[in-house]
Amino acid sequence: MATSVASQLVKLRKEREALEKREKALQTRTHTRAIEKILAIAKDAGLSAADISAAMGGGKKKSAKTKVAGAVKKAGPRGKVAPKYKNPADATQTWTGRGKSPVWVQALKSAGTLDSALI
Repeated sequence: MATSVASQLVKLRKEREALEKREKALQTRTHTRAIEKILAIAKDAGLSAADISAAMGGGKKKSAKTKVAGAVKKAGPRGKVAPKYKNPADATQTWTGRGKSPVWVQALKSAGTLDSALI
């Protein structure tokens, strides 16, 4: 007797659900055992939940010692920066000194007179 594709799919889905349920139960048991071991070690060492939380990065303030070397700080919103240079030929053109320099700044740099454009 041949089984249809639909019935085979139903059977496979049920097997997958059963396997996922077994996987979740195994993870729960494993996690429970690990937490019990961690709690026992912490209790023996006299550590509180706050100590463990702070060590895991849950504390409010990180000291310079706990920061990872070479970590890049995420850029947050920045305020406006005041212009540092003004085009001597056109006072409406300014540049903050950050980012790609405008053509007029490049011309002043090549002439060696960029300092004359300081505001």
